[in-house]
Amino acid sequence: MTNLLFKKVDYTIGKLLEDIAIGDIGLPDIQRPFVWDTARVRDLFDSMYRGYPVGTLLLWENGFPGEHRTIGVEGKQKVPHLLIVDGQQRLTALYAVMKGVPIVDKDFQRRRLRIAFNPLEGKFEVTNTALERSPEWVADIGALWQPDFDQYAFVSEFMQCLAERRELPPEERKRIPEAIQRLVNLANYPITALEISAQATEEQVSEIFVRINSRGRTLNQADFILTLMSVFWDEGRKQLDDFCRQAKQPPAEHHASPYNPFFQPAPDQLLRVGVALAFRRARLEHVYSILRGKDLQSGEFSEERRDAQFSVLREAQSQVLNIQHWHDFLKVLKRAGYIHPTMLTSETALVYTYAFWLIGKRDFRIDQHPLLNLMARWFFMSSLTGRYTSSPETRMDQDLALLRGRSHPEEFVMVLEQEIAAVLTPDYWSVTLPNELATASARSTGQSAYIASLCILDAPVLYSPMKVRDLLDSTLQSQKSALERHHLFPRKWLERHGYNDNHDINQVANYALVEWQDNIDISDRPPSEYAPQYERRFSPEVLQKMYRFHALPERWYELPYERFLEERRKRMAAIIREGFERLR
Repeated sequence: MTNLLFKKVDYTIGKLLEDIAIGDIGLPDIQRPFVWDTARVRDLFDSMYRGYPVGTLLLWENGFPGEHRTIGVEGKQKVPHLLIVDGQQRLTALYAVMKGVPIVDKDFQRRRLRIAFNPLEGKFEVTNTALERSPEWVADIGALWQPDFDQYAFVSEFMQCLAERRELPPEERKRIPEAIQRLVNLANYPITALEISAQATEEQVSEIFVRINSRGRTLNQADFILTLMSVFWDEGRKQLDDFCRQAKQPPAEHHASPYNPFFQPAPDQLLRVGVALAFRRARLEHVYSILRGKDLQSGEFSEERRDAQFSVLREAQSQVLNIQHWHDFLKVLKRAGYIHPTMLTSETALVYTYAFWLIGKRDFRIDQHPLLNLMARWFFMSSLTGRYTSSPETRMDQDLALLRGRSHPEEFVMVLEQEIAAVLTPDYWSVTLPNELATASARSTGQSAYIASLCILDAPVLYSPMKVRDLLDSTLQSQKSALERHHLFPRKWLERHGYNDNHDINQVANYALVEWQDNIDISDRPPSEYAPQYERRFSPEVLQKMYRFHALPERWYELPYERFLEERRKRMAAIIREGFERLR
């Protein structure tokens, strides 16, 4: 057949690991967090030792056969001939154990993968202190494939140590060297790889991956580009990983750091920001081809084109990972009232808002404070309406297209304000939003926007002199949350009155933020009992203002439950609108 997109190539484990060591096969993830637990590594060696198959590898020619020049800023990185599409974790496990190379664990700590072997039982285990002390076990099988390994001396010493503890019958003296020889021979274990032609598109490779992968796991475009970065610009990939790791860990001694309590990005999310800033694209479909140096018309590859495109991405990524930019952008979330991580219903909205913030700052040179308010409005609108929930790449591509041909700051502001106005129409505020608040979803965009509005408007907590903003402060650390969501009409009261469905009980409009001690004190008491008691804490003027913020009509506790929900949804929508308008 002449139209095959792949060829079958038979390797041995030893040959694969040598090709990785000299750089012919790219294994960038040896420096990324290793996601397998050590028991899976043990099982992999056990399967190979027993002669079981361990799956097929999927490799992809990089488009430059025979190229062995170094690239990258420091000129130290060799371009591999083959990229690993499927098999990263297996090859990382084999390489780490048999070459004795440390891996990076999920906590970003470097450690060795150590597997123990009992030659008399033919059994593998994860190395522990007890096995290290036992003469029955080879504590670290990685020693068997090191260049200076002396098999005769190793076997002799092993049997001597064991014989000092107990008698070794002749049958065991025969089995031990045979088992160790069999283990050493795993370097000759056969494994098949399917090598996909460089002419295959990323869509075809992804489809191949899905069809042959028994787990049905998808391979998305971000996976492709991150792999490509590891191969052609590993320093850039490392920068993404380091930034994301540091964003999760409080810095030592007040050093500059991307750490924050709101959002800890993943490398692929920051990659999307960089791609949007560099190429004004959200759909990664063609970006992968561009970064491979492929001409979308002729299908030919060009080193110069590839290097030029990576240069564009490199400059954009320097903006994305600028710590001052990052923290300046996070002020957008605070300005929009989204001051606690539990309020973030769409990480994609945050990621794409960051892209727009950078475009406005770098490309349109908008001053900081006007940009802050504009992007706060954009983020609020995007989060409230779920703008990037369905087909986010398509939606963002359409948004980026609005900026084509624009170059002046006023045009940037005009385009975004027009789009906001087109979405948040009078009908949206008066009809659509109240209807969308008729939900019991724990991740309701309307509920988060309502709480954000309370923060923007500096509203008090219900039945408390404290401010919502103050008690939602994500830097506060205590065993109990300062604020809790309270059923205004308690669950047991509703159940006694025939409301047994969680959808009815947990309506967004039946929740209010109260201090946790008040929540405990209220418990399951009916609102007609506890509300008048709490009202006596405040003057009529203060109570009226508090009830307006909390979307509660006067004597709300005397309304029938369904009438109460309907009335409160309208009032909540009005408060959300008021909070949004305050962002002007």
